[in-house]
Amino acid sequence: MLGFRASRIGLLILKQLTRDKSICTPTYATRSFTQFLQPLSGTRLFRGAIFQKHHHFSTTTASTSDQGTEQKETISVTFVDKDGDERHIKVPIGMSMLEAAHENDIELEGACEGSLACSTCHVIVMDMEYYNKLEDPTDEENDMLDLAFGLTETSRLGCQVIASPELDGVRLAIPAATRNFAVDGYVPKPH
Repeated sequence: MLGFRASRIGLLILKQLTRDKSICTPTYATRSFTQFLQPLSGTRLFRGAIFQKHHHFSTTTASTSDQGTEQKETISVTFVDKDGDERHIKVPIGMSMLEAAHENDIELEGACEGSLACSTCHVIVMDMEYYNKLEDPTDEENDMLDLAFGLTETSRLGCQVIASPELDGVRLAIPAATRNFAVDGYVPKPH
């Protein structure tokens, strides 16, 4: 009796998941839903619906499982610190400059950890050509930039500058100081 109820619950869950495509999409194309629901004994149905079929549904696409084996595309970025020392790094496409700086032990504060609540990841794009390739800053970013130390015409927040192929070769200057209104001297630890 318990096996029958559990298998029925599993079928109801499965039906609901297949109805709502935004929650869960099948990552396989060879089995149709009707083939999946072929008559099975109560025990086999219970085991199949609850324990064995979980790998057939995923919230990610099938191609993401191959990402671990292929080389991530990167761009070249140069950070220039307050003393003029340059640090060349490779940044994966899609990563923010704040994350890239933290992963490479570059002193770019980021007190709010990229939540657009401070201006401590303020960077200056050193070439107007690259600055023009960036998306326009949002109102929230402009509000935070107004609080930044040493604001320039090409200032941006590092958490909002996302690596893209167009930015390959960009040079970013880190201002000599930051204004951290949260806690004086607080240095966040990268996740």
